[in-house]
Amino acid sequence: MNVFFYVLTNNILPIIFIVALGYIMSRRFPLDVKTLSRTNFYVFVPVFTFYLIYTTDLPDSILLVLLFAVCMLVLNYLLARLIARVRHYDISMRNAMMNALMFYNSGNIGIPLVTLVFSSVPFLINGETPFLAQALAIQVIILVVQNGTTNTLGFYIAGVGSHMSWKDALKSVLQIPTMYTIPLAFLLKYLIPYDFTQFPLWAAIKYLKEGLVPLALFTLGAQLARTKITRPSADISIAVILRLLGGPILALLLILIFHFDTFTSQVLMISSAVPTALNTALIAVERDNQPEFASQTVLYATLLSPVTLALVVYLSRLVFPM
Repeated sequence: MNVFFYVLTNNILPIIFIVALGYIMSRRFPLDVKTLSRTNFYVFVPVFTFYLIYTTDLPDSILLVLLFAVCMLVLNYLLARLIARVRHYDISMRNAMMNALMFYNSGNIGIPLVTLVFSSVPFLINGETPFLAQALAIQVIILVVQNGTTNTLGFYIAGVGSHMSWKDALKSVLQIPTMYTIPLAFLLKYLIPYDFTQFPLWAAIKYLKEGLVPLALFTLGAQLARTKITRPSADISIAVILRLLGGPILALLLILIFHFDTFTSQVLMISSAVPTALNTALIAVERDNQPEFASQTVLYATLLSPVTLALVVYLSRLVFPM
């Protein structure tokens, strides 16, 4: 129950508040949602990704965790394709379902959740939290993979879903700055013998990094103001259930295959249970690929996540006791 109330009060309610501000402002004033989403993708997302990679001490198991994250993407992709075939989706709806299942909120929900879980009583030793730094490092790897692919592969999938040719979709992805900030961050981190946190513009990078989440949430609210919010359709329900409950099941399967230690297994199982990534809704708006489905999937998955996250945290401790 502590996890449920923490996630509700510290993650979900602040999210709802900022989304509500965007909703109210968009109803009151003629906001340009595409301009807001482009500001997010072309400025705040690449800066956030660069900052995260450059400032995080990555664990020795980075390659295996990276492989796990990629396999999660592949399994969710295959699951979305299966659902699309069974329900006879057109390419637009199929690709919208792909983005809803493949990309999840590892940042503004995943990071605080992992912080809470691995600084709580079961992981305290003499009042210290010796597991927290390692848990966060693992979560950051997942976040880097998710953030990087959402804002590159996610754009490509949505572009094809909106009936762009694959060449035009690929060309649009190559214009996304995140494609270049990820390798740049690793290059500067490991090959350049200079501490860029001492660079005069580093403060500006930190300020921009902090702006990602509020701008993205505000933009979602502005988009929802133009969307008829109704009782979730069967397709939205399928996407929400598969993201919140199907994700941990797929993670459990991969954990057993990779033979992770019990600690890493808990982190990865919990990390896989967070709701659909906010940026999938913004990408849908930007590429005009089922924006109403994408926006409402993010909304309902986020609202239901405190219950399912509490369940997954409990089951992770039960299945992988330390």
